[in-house]
Amino acid sequence: MQEQAVGVTVECMATPKDLPRDIGGFIRDLRRNAKISLRQLADQAGVSNPYLSQVERGLRKPSAEVLQQLASALRVSTPVMYLRAGLLDALDANEGQGVLAAIAADTDLTLSQKQSLSQIYETFRRENARTDEAPAESPEPETKPKETVAPAAEEE
Repeated sequence: MQEQAVGVTVECMATPKDLPRDIGGFIRDLRRNAKISLRQLADQAGVSNPYLSQVERGLRKPSAEVLQQLASALRVSTPVMYLRAGLLDALDANEGQGVLAAIAADTDLTLSQKQSLSQIYETFRRENARTDEAPAESPEPETKPKETVAPAAEEE
């Protein structure tokens, strides 16, 4: 880590070039961060141990179905896996996938934090999509004038 008088240089920050370039490295990093063995992940994803090992080493490219199973086992969103595998183009991906990719790539977050943020974000997006699909009604707020009653003055 290099520091200058004004602070940390850009070299210290995680940039896209610092991220694994292949889906295998990305899967391996997620698995290690989750602290599970290759065999455990293979069992959870329903793939063989040797196959997963080959995927992590970049010798095999997983299908979309396998990526979905791995995403589920690693508790990350499937679109993030597809994006990292090159199945979704970052520009053509649905809106918001850049946010999910940024969450997944953030090295300052724990796996649990990444999962929570991704789930919350996806929940908000689903809710917004439902709101957008509902017929647009302009609800008029009830604005009844409040009646204020002055306390009666006591006569002596």
